[in-house]
Amino acid sequence: MRMGDERESRNVDDRRATSGRSGGGLPSMGTMMMLWPIVKPLLRSKFGMLLIAAGVGAYMMGYNPLALLGMGGSSVSRPVDKAKDEKQAVFIKKVLASTEDIWKKQLRGYREPVMVLYRGSTRSGCGHASAQMGPFYCPADQKVYLDLSFFDELAKRHGAPGDFAQAYVLAHEIGHHIQNMQGTLAKVQKAKQSWGGSSKKANALQVKVELQADCYAGAWANLAHKQFNILEAGDVEEALRAASSIGDDTLQKEAGRAVRPDAFTHGSSKQRLEWFRRGLKSGDIRQCNTFG
Repeated sequence: MRMGDERESRNVDDRRATSGRSGGGLPSMGTMMMLWPIVKPLLRSKFGMLLIAAGVGAYMMGYNPLALLGMGGSSVSRPVDKAKDEKQAVFIKKVLASTEDIWKKQLRGYREPVMVLYRGSTRSGCGHASAQMGPFYCPADQKVYLDLSFFDELAKRHGAPGDFAQAYVLAHEIGHHIQNMQGTLAKVQKAKQSWGGSSKKANALQVKVELQADCYAGAWANLAHKQFNILEAGDVEEALRAASSIGDDTLQKEAGRAVRPDAFTHGSSKQRLEWFRRGLKSGDIRQCNTFG
């Protein structure tokens, strides 16, 4: 993917130096408040006190006990390859700038979102953010949250390496920002609330949201290549591998579970491929109506 001479976006909140720290210091007040409902009942017994002491000891040694609860970053504080990390940061900032240039030209009144780069864990307008959650868009503060370690997981765990695979991930999240501006996310949330406890209906609607964001990502790739000539041989295949590798059916199989379409929240590998391809072929977000 050719991004060498392109500009870097300034809409970046870089928290990599301050987020997700473990070892050598105390948790933040926000983290302590978040843990209080869990800690409070443990204080009533000797066993609970021992658990707290063990957790504090693990934290001070560099382990993150929050990861055991699904609330923190990686369980061990691993050294960061700063040169590689910075190279990835520069690249993804350039991709963000490309989405800004394309969507400002295509969409009247487009408001540029902010991308938050962090390590391990941080706060978002939608609550606690951790590396295990993967990249996500928060409508409340109109920011994309991204721990760059996700790209290593994408390559090693999901078999989808490559810079264009990374660009696809960000372009998908920017697709959610467009949906937020269009009012799509608000309508979907309202519909989910009206259905009460029907998770099956809510999941099916969320799949449409995710597939539309895939289509928007494909449309961006089409338009960005026409304007900046960014695509090289093999780039499209990288994005297609990424889309396929994180389909719900593929992830369920990898986890050793039976495939349950009613539990899908992002769509099958086939669906994700189809909608990304549709956007890539047309370059027109009007062709991305997954709700029709």
